[in-house]
Amino acid sequence: MLYLTMAASFLAAIILTPLVKQLAFKIGATDKPNHRKVHQNVMPRLGGLAIYLSFLIGIFLIGPEGKYHWPFMIGSLIIIATGFVDDIKEISPRVKLAGQVAAALIVVVAGDMNVTFINLPFGGEIHFGIFSIPLTMIWIIGITNAINLIDGLDGLAGGVSTIALLTIAGMAFIMGNQYVLAVALIAACSTIGFLFYNFHPAKIFMGDTGALFLGYIVAILSLLGFKNVTFISLIVPIIILGVPISDTFFAIVRRLVNKQPLSAPDKSHLHHCLLKTGFTHRQTVLLIYAMSAMFGLTAFIFSFATVWGSLIVIVAMLIVIELFVEKIGLVRDDYKPLIKAYREFKTVLVRGR
Repeated sequence: MLYLTMAASFLAAIILTPLVKQLAFKIGATDKPNHRKVHQNVMPRLGGLAIYLSFLIGIFLIGPEGKYHWPFMIGSLIIIATGFVDDIKEISPRVKLAGQVAAALIVVVAGDMNVTFINLPFGGEIHFGIFSIPLTMIWIIGITNAINLIDGLDGLAGGVSTIALLTIAGMAFIMGNQYVLAVALIAACSTIGFLFYNFHPAKIFMGDTGALFLGYIVAILSLLGFKNVTFISLIVPIIILGVPISDTFFAIVRRLVNKQPLSAPDKSHLHHCLLKTGFTHRQTVLLIYAMSAMFGLTAFIFSFATVWGSLIVIVAMLIVIELFVEKIGLVRDDYKPLIKAYREFKTVLVRGR
């Protein structure tokens, strides 16, 4: 039944996306080119609605059950409504944030999804107490916006989200979590169907309707899939979402270093930097797909490693990320602390000889 449902969601997205494209032009949900945009023509940007409707068809067919299900579905509807209005009118950041807070609050409070404590790898526990609800909401809102931030090239956010969803589905299969497995696969198939129209050269953008929805569903499923309150389960979803999280983190660092407001838009995100280094549009997207897949594979390795093995994986991953960030100038062209330290060490080593 799950395979048929996945196929139905995939086909629904292929059929619905052209219809949503026509609707976007009729209601003025279009994206006009400017100095920050990569595209040169007016583009419809309501594609996320096709993903959502295809997702709903799959959910209706399979009818998954669980105490989290209806709070999650209501929250996703709020997120879709927020993105839909923003794609038409471009609402203020405060109003958009209010919609995200409402969607997060429903699943945390009504769905009782908040993480109250974690077990530390070397013994002991950390209890979050009154901070459990705000911390869980920060996770949901943060991941939702992280996916939205990388939505800058054709097929980028959709592809990265799909890889994350498939990774979560794989982990859910191993852990025997049928609900997360079904919902993740349905969402992934709906997004893959949409990518037929969204991959470069795109015929339609997913807009905030799609980016917020995918960010929201990835954030929720990563919580549900790894909610066994261990340190390892806390780190695994962070690794799976390595690309959007690291891009968002270094965007914050970049704005602090350059003394800019945190909300200030720029053209220095990961995909912008890769384009500047000479990669084509399609090559950049495929390279980021490969990075996302690498993070997904790392998450699998991490989840089955020993405690010390896990620590080695984390340290190695952080060093690789930092070197890559410095190499492409993600923070600033002259921000190269590790590379400079290596060069100085190499110089001292040569002089010592």
